[in-house]
Amino acid sequence: MRTHEPDVTIVGAGTAGCYAAATLARAGYAVVIVERKTADEAGHIACGDALKGADAFPEAIPKSHIAPSFTNTAVDHGRFEIPQEDAVLDIPVPGELAVIDRLEYGKLVIEGAKQAGAEIHYDTVVNDVQQNDERVTGLTGKRQGEPVEYESELVIDAAGALSVLQDKADLADATFDTNVNYSQFSSAYREIVEVDEPVEWQDALVLKPTQRAAGYLWYFPRTPTEINVGLGFQMSEEPMELVEALRRDLRERSEFKNATVKDKLGAALPTRRPYDSGVAPGFMAIGDAAAHVNPTTGGGIAGAAYAGKYAGEAAIDAIEDGDVSEDALWEYNERVMDHFGGRYAALDVYNIFVMATGLNNLTGLLAALPAAKLSDALYSGSATIDLPLKIRTAIKSFGHWKTVFDLYETKQEADRLLDHYEEYPDNPDEFESWQAQRDGLMDVIYATTGASAKY
Repeated sequence: MRTHEPDVTIVGAGTAGCYAAATLARAGYAVVIVERKTADEAGHIACGDALKGADAFPEAIPKSHIAPSFTNTAVDHGRFEIPQEDAVLDIPVPGELAVIDRLEYGKLVIEGAKQAGAEIHYDTVVNDVQQNDERVTGLTGKRQGEPVEYESELVIDAAGALSVLQDKADLADATFDTNVNYSQFSSAYREIVEVDEPVEWQDALVLKPTQRAAGYLWYFPRTPTEINVGLGFQMSEEPMELVEALRRDLRERSEFKNATVKDKLGAALPTRRPYDSGVAPGFMAIGDAAAHVNPTTGGGIAGAAYAGKYAGEAAIDAIEDGDVSEDALWEYNERVMDHFGGRYAALDVYNIFVMATGLNNLTGLLAALPAAKLSDALYSGSATIDLPLKIRTAIKSFGHWKTVFDLYETKQEADRLLDHYEEYPDNPDEFESWQAQRDGLMDVIYATTGASAKY
């Protein structure tokens, strides 16, 4: 068996893995990214291609390097189609937005990691995690069919949703979040479609609910004539039924007449709060592998990039100090929670509300709510509404007042949860107490929404 001994082994050559690798490699550390796909296939990932926060990326792989993959920078709002209410709702999206060619982007971030000094081992499948007592020390697997072993100071899991590494490693005595199950994840399926004429909504991200509350359709224009069409749905739903809902909608939309399908792909993604802790001795999880995804929109590229940066910087400090314990890596957790983790946890409360409310009540309410405030709620986790706006909303939402009241109560609890995440502990000793208080807030949320417990 061939053995490699880099300072850090990273599993997965996606956004998070490449940014972590580039951060470490630029600081002079030996880094290997283990990637199960071949060199030709790497970077080909199912994605909606919409990129929120396109103006800001860590300098380890600067925006200028990946900008050639930005195919549509004219998009500036979401267009929610609500057929049950015969309504279309245009919602502004704060910050810079772009639609990308995900394959080109994937190749560019891999190239960026390599240019920084990282080594990529393609066609490598991880079979097991090595541990010495509680500390993760490396991996075993097969590279191009031959047995291979990696021994490192740190292993970083960037292997995506429902990562196999977390099944193989013994994390029972660590703070690392193991409260994870498939019901907290969604499946996604997308096609890249070429149409004959430019679509009229080429400056918008189009979203539309399916006939079931567990699913939604999207139409994101890469270019005026190349469209990413897809759907997301809870893993508890029948995928083929929902794929047929997408095909039916495509047949009914005149802009897709004579369209050509250029590519098809599916994936799983987290629609849950970020992991409470993404560290264990000698081990960190980043990106989709730690649920670093906006649970209401499915957007995860920018969060993954910064998670990679924070993990890389925490790894540098830990290796320099000769200490890769949870205490030494804890700053990574704090930076994630401070940047986006708390906000995403608050946004997950609205997912819980949606699943408990039902499609008819929800779509009627959406059609009545102020678009700018919906935008605030979708991207910040909270929104304020002054008295005149409350009155106008109440008038428009006649017939949905109970749902409005339930949403108001849910918002109050989401705000309390967000405040609690701002008190995320600065060391593992206070972690259990913080979790217990958070779980108490979640019990109130379940009681308020009538939802079954998600965690």
